[in-house]
Amino acid sequence: MQSILSCADKDLIESLNRLFDFLRIPSISADPNHNQDCQKAAKWLQNYLQDMDFKVQICETKGHPIVLANAPQVKGALHILFYGHYDVQPVDPLELWQIPPFEPCIRNDFAGNKVIHGRGSSDDKGQILTFLEACLAIYKQNKQLPLNITVILEGEEENGGEHLPAFLARQKDQLHPDIAFICDTDMAMPDVPAITAMVRGLVGEEVKIYAANRDLHSGLYGNAAQNPIQILSEIIAALRDEVGRVTIPKFYDGVPEINQSIRQQWQKIGKTDQALLDPIGLYCPAGEVGFNAIEQTWCRPSCEINGIMGGYEGPNFKTIIPAHASAKISFRLVGQQDPFQIRENFRIFVRSRIPKDCKVEFVSYGASRASMISLEGKNLRKISKALEEEWNHKTVVIGSGGSIPVVSDLQREFGIESFLIGFANVDDCIHSPNEKYNLRSFHKGIRSWIRILYALRS
Repeated sequence: MQSILSCADKDLIESLNRLFDFLRIPSISADPNHNQDCQKAAKWLQNYLQDMDFKVQICETKGHPIVLANAPQVKGALHILFYGHYDVQPVDPLELWQIPPFEPCIRNDFAGNKVIHGRGSSDDKGQILTFLEACLAIYKQNKQLPLNITVILEGEEENGGEHLPAFLARQKDQLHPDIAFICDTDMAMPDVPAITAMVRGLVGEEVKIYAANRDLHSGLYGNAAQNPIQILSEIIAALRDEVGRVTIPKFYDGVPEINQSIRQQWQKIGKTDQALLDPIGLYCPAGEVGFNAIEQTWCRPSCEINGIMGGYEGPNFKTIIPAHASAKISFRLVGQQDPFQIRENFRIFVRSRIPKDCKVEFVSYGASRASMISLEGKNLRKISKALEEEWNHKTVVIGSGGSIPVVSDLQREFGIESFLIGFANVDDCIHSPNEKYNLRSFHKGIRSWIRILYALRS
C-alpha cells in the first residue's frame, strides 16, 4: 500500500489536471441550456473509467444520464457501491465570483491555504475524484482493484434527483453490493476526519389557504371577512410550544435518544453553539430547550417555515384583505420517524384550524426517511482506523443536518449501510459564489480512500 500512496503523491499534478478538465464542464442540471454539458460530463466520466478497465454504461433517463460502472470482478472480495453526482449548481450571481466559475485554478484563501477554485470543486466533482484517483493509483500499480467496485454517478442531484430511485430499483436484481459509500459530506473540523452516521429525512409541504373569492377592501370588510394570512399565521404559530417542541400529534414517535458517547465526541471537537452560530451573526440557539445548536441540527427533528406568500407586496401601501395565502414548510426527520405519517398528521393539524367558510390545499414536495448506520459494526471500525492513520487524528462520528435521499434509496433497494465520507470543509461556499475545495482535502482524500479500500480487503 505504501507504494500506491507514493504513486498518488507523485501524480498529484496529473490528478489536478484531470480534475480541472472535469471542472471546466458547466454541467448545470437545473438549466436546460446546459443539457449538452451534462451529457459531456457523463461522457468524460465514461472515458476516465474505461481507462481503468471498468465496464461503463451511460444510462439515459428522462432527465440527465446516470453513469454506471463496474470494475473487473475480484472473486470473494467485498462489493462496494460508490455514489456521487457530476452535476453542479447554477453560478448566479455571477458578478460575485472573484474568478470565473468554470476556470479552475489553485489560489490562496483568506487564511493562506491553497484551495482549488471553481463551481463543483467541493460539491461534488472534487470529492468524486478523490475516490476515482485513489482507484487509478491502485490500478497503475496493480492493474487490479482490491475490491469489487460499482460506481454510480448521477446528473440530477442538484435538481431533485427525480430519476435515481427508479434507476436503482431497476438495478436491484443485477447489483448486490455489501456496503455503499457517498462522498458528498464534510470533515468534522479541518484535519479532523469524519464519518457521517446520521442523515435526516425530509418532508416538504406547501399549504394554500383560500377565503373570499377576490381581494377585499380592508375598510369595507375588515373584521367581517376571514383573512387567510391571519389564519396561516395562527397555524404556523401553533406548530411549536413555549419550549420549542413541535406540537403535531405523534411527531416525536420514533425519535431516538442521543448516544452519550457521540455527544461527548462533539463537545471535544468544539461543536458548540458559538462555533455554529457566530459565523452567521447569531448567538442564541432556537428550537428545543435542552439541546445545543449542533444536537438540534444533527440528531433532532425540526420544523421550519421556508417561505410565506400572500397579500400586497408591491411598493407603497395597499389596504386589502387577500383572497389567499400560502406557506412552504419543511420537516427534517431522525431515527424511525415515518415521513408519510408525519405528512398526514400535519395535514390533519392544519385542517382542524381552517374556518368553515375557507378551504385549504396541499402540495407535496417529496418525503424521505432518516438513516443511521450501526455504531458497532466492524466496517465502521476498519474505516475509522484507516482515516485516523491518514489524518493523525481520531475519526469522529457526526450527523448531518441536511437530507440525502439516496441514502434511504440504497437502504430500501439493497438493504445496505451507507458510509458518508467526504473531505469538504464547512467554508467551501458550496451553492454560493467562489466555491472552493482545499488542496489538502483533495490530496489527503485520495490517500484516505486508498487506505480505506485496503482496510476493507482484510
